[in-house]
Amino acid sequence: MSAPTVPVRHVTDGGLETDLIFHHGIDLPDFAAFVLLDDDDGRRTLREYYLGYVEIARAHHAALRLETPTWRASADWGARLGYDADALRRVNVDAVRLLQQIAAESGLAAVRIVGMLGPRGDGYRSGAWDPVTGPDDAYRYHRDQIRALAGAGVDLIAAYTLTDAAEARGIVRAAREAGVDVEISFTVETDGLLASGRTLAETVAEVDAAGAPDGFFLNCAYPDHFDRALDAETARRIIGIRPNASRLSHAELDESETLDDGDPVELAERVTALLERMPSVRVIGGCCGTDSRHVAAIWERLAPQ
Repeated sequence: MSAPTVPVRHVTDGGLETDLIFHHGIDLPDFAAFVLLDDDDGRRTLREYYLGYVEIARAHHAALRLETPTWRASADWGARLGYDADALRRVNVDAVRLLQQIAAESGLAAVRIVGMLGPRGDGYRSGAWDPVTGPDDAYRYHRDQIRALAGAGVDLIAAYTLTDAAEARGIVRAAREAGVDVEISFTVETDGLLASGRTLAETVAEVDAAGAPDGFFLNCAYPDHFDRALDAETARRIIGIRPNASRLSHAELDESETLDDGDPVELAERVTALLERMPSVRVIGGCCGTDSRHVAAIWERLAPQ
């Protein structure tokens, strides 16, 4: 009998926005990192940030995912910051070009360029910020950003911090129309439920029934919160995790004026313990409060495996 296939694991980055705000003193209006693409200093800051993860991938002979700083680069958020449709198209394309340059210069054999989407709404509260009301609305809302990223040559689209199935379904439809692979990442609360109040299993099943993405992720919660969200079947559907450094709830983090960056070693221990339940995970990075220290600690912990 042949040995079981072990998924190729990819390094990806940590909490870009919290790292830049709290560790580098950079003002990111509405948590939007894409604004840094507008000048040389901002692009240099982004380049230095991503190079830290290039080094982690190189140290562990791992594949690498470079994910665009475009979580907020969609119509509603862009309009709040003075970006019209043409300006948003430009920054999405510029984000891909920056990562393509870094990949070409990295010397790594395996680098994937990922076009990142965020939710139309708050990301932490279902029903906030006049969000989409159904899959068709989500399709129309996210279509332009997906087309811009796909046209610039990303390998796939990844939508992070989603809170309901409807938005995920619309994103999958728009990505399929654009001819690009797509991954969907949900965030959960401390009790393991989505902000909608539904279970992860129910939400994944609804998305699958309408048209399955190329993979599901979990992001923006502590590993213990992910653990509460998982049943055996759903655990097998998750191909990537990007945990927070903090055990705090989204509401507590949102109200905090200081960064809770936790303990990188403890986070690495919790992640590796969680992975025992998640045989399909092949992408590992971080989310809010994490930086290259946390991601490096996780990969050091994984190295003996």
